[in-house]
Amino acid sequence: MKATRENPILYIVIPCYNEQEVLPITSKLFLKKITDLVAAGKISDDSRVLFVNDGSSDATRDRLVALRKRDARVCFLSLSTNCGHQNALLAGMLYAKDYADCAITIDADLQQDVNAMDEFLRCYAKGVDIVFGVRRSRDTDGLLKRVTAQAFYGLMHAMGANVIRNHADYRLLSKRVLLALDQYTEVNVFLRGLIRSLGFVSCEVPFDVSERYAGQSKYSPAKMMRLAMDGITSFSVRPLRIISITGFICVFFCLCFIIYDLVVFLQGEAITGWTSMMISMWLIGGMLMISLGCVGEYVGKIYMEAKRRPRY
Repeated sequence: MKATRENPILYIVIPCYNEQEVLPITSKLFLKKITDLVAAGKISDDSRVLFVNDGSSDATRDRLVALRKRDARVCFLSLSTNCGHQNALLAGMLYAKDYADCAITIDADLQQDVNAMDEFLRCYAKGVDIVFGVRRSRDTDGLLKRVTAQAFYGLMHAMGANVIRNHADYRLLSKRVLLALDQYTEVNVFLRGLIRSLGFVSCEVPFDVSERYAGQSKYSPAKMMRLAMDGITSFSVRPLRIISITGFICVFFCLCFIIYDLVVFLQGEAITGWTSMMISMWLIGGMLMISLGCVGEYVGKIYMEAKRRPRY
């Protein structure tokens, strides 16, 4: 398929996990959005709303079947088990690459401003391949959510993961980006970092966040921290290098203590065996940390090779 910037086929990819309460209003909203964009000549009438049922345990799949029967513009994938938000998103995007010129990923909870899609498409029409939706503020979040979100992005940046602050998974990807993404065969995916690392022409579009329409957020603080760890370990070997740095710091302090211990020993103020014990402890500890760091460097190289990512 040859991607076109004018009147493109758009697939709106929406991961769903136990979203039976919000699906009726969500489907109406996204179908209306597609209708309006088609009427405005911004997208093709072959555009679709693609739901990805991430192994929901409620009536989400039954609702999707009913929606599909009522409107042919609704299509869905149903995963056999819960594979996680990131994998559900990836499944939808890789499915869309065979049919769409571009895809927009968005959550099902209606918190993200659907009208920002208009600006996404304007950027796409100008030649932008990746449009990141970035929330303007976190005023709608509770105190705990704001604190954990800031901790999440702070930890990600400190550990070397290249992510955009306050960008979740609301974005537009062109067909060429979807095809490039298909070359990444790793199992543990962190799309916020992976898509940023692809390169291509990109821009950011701010949007406002509303209250969740129904149900509860699926991202608890524990899941947020797991996502952060997935991002760190997927894109950085910095934690392994911290071991090496810690080892060199230990050796440095060891040298300082050797001088101090020798001075105390020569002054005759040291307890018998204390000097040798302290010097041995610091020196051996430092060397062990350096050794672990060296092993970690090789493990990190093996880990990155095992991902089988494309070189370019």
